[in-house]
Amino acid sequence: MHYLLGMNANQAKSTLTDRYQTTVPESVRQALNLQKRDRIAYKILESGDVLLTREEPRSDPAIGSFLQFLEAQIIENPGRLQPITKSHLQQLDELLGDHDVDLDEALTSDDE
Repeated sequence: MHYLLGMNANQAKSTLTDRYQTTVPESVRQALNLQKRDRIAYKILESGDVLLTREEPRSDPAIGSFLQFLEAQIIENPGRLQPITKSHLQQLDELLGDHDVDLDEALTSDDE
């Protein structure tokens, strides 16, 4: 689905922050069926209007290649697989400390 932002009756507005960020208006999110973390593509038309579309997710070829590599290694060397132990988890906890990250958390005014 496409949403043409230009001079028509179905306009939506938003404001850019000092860091050129904006909130996509609800009517546009609904028209494009946008969800959190979706990517948006912009196409500037000859008329000067901008065509806004939801970019369909595509797989990363590097990740696909890496997963194929892992699969081959597991098949060829199943004896190398080791379970994650409590010791491993403790090492991770020590490295990470109390640093929690919530990707869905709203940005503060300082982060905009």
